[in-house]
Amino acid sequence: MKHHNSTRKLGRPTGQRTALLRSLAIALITNDKIQTTEAKAKELRPFIEKIITKGKADNLASKRMVLSRLGSGGTDATKKVFETIAPKYKERNGGYTRIVKMPKRVGDGASIAIIEFV
Repeated sequence: MKHHNSTRKLGRPTGQRTALLRSLAIALITNDKIQTTEAKAKELRPFIEKIITKGKADNLASKRMVLSRLGSGGTDATKKVFETIAPKYKERNGGYTRIVKMPKRVGDGASIAIIEFV
């Protein structure tokens, strides 16, 4: 039965899916805006919002948690979260990202979206 299965599998095994979310999150943090498929953007949104919320509590435990969520390749991204992104949203309770739908991709007709920080 498929009751309460809320995560999108994105056609990948668990390890590949977490690696994809980590790389998309690092790309979003470093570039402030990325273009991806709509399903990936919708799956990335809660992942990145939890990271930004943890970044608002500027202590060692939250820094270690954000680094563990982003993986070993996210040291620069972790630094940017705590120095620039999280202070910008200090007064905001969630809703740090926006998803803008774009026209479908020409090659395969996939729904494309831009995810960016508000």
